[in-house]
Amino acid sequence: MVKIKPSENASGADNQQERLDFASWIVGFVDGEGCFTISIINNSTTKFGKQIFPEFVITQGAKSLKVLKQIKKFFNCGSLILNKRYDNHNENLYRYCVRSVEDLREIIIPFFNRQQLQTEKRKDFVIFKRAINLMSKKQHLTEKGWKKILVLASQMNRKKKRF
Repeated sequence: MVKIKPSENASGADNQQERLDFASWIVGFVDGEGCFTISIINNSTTKFGKQIFPEFVITQGAKSLKVLKQIKKFFNCGSLILNKRYDNHNENLYRYCVRSVEDLREIIIPFFNRQQLQTEKRKDFVIFKRAINLMSKKQHLTEKGWKKILVLASQMNRKKKRF
């Protein structure tokens, strides 16, 4: 099964223009509020005792849940996840997450290849894209591929040392 592009429920010239405008808006929103990340989590059932966990995420407060629902509908993939808050904030957080390597490769990456990010986040996207390409080829299951992805992940998101 091949997923070509985001949902195309709209039809006609006006709707096409609205989709293009919304696509541009999404890019700006992701530039400010989104994240491309590759986490490494402990998982004793895997070959290396850890698991590579790629994720495209946009986080918003509960008051902006409607926007996340629109973005999810636009991409026609991913999940909305509630992150309950137990601090002094009055609203919970919601995350729009795409974790499927297939959806990342066939929907999210092609979208951001066409609609380019304008901030430093573009660098993270380029690195993220390389890691997803390696995972799509199952190279993360080899020691050499595993190490390549660890190096890529360490170059992302302000180059935080995570391993």
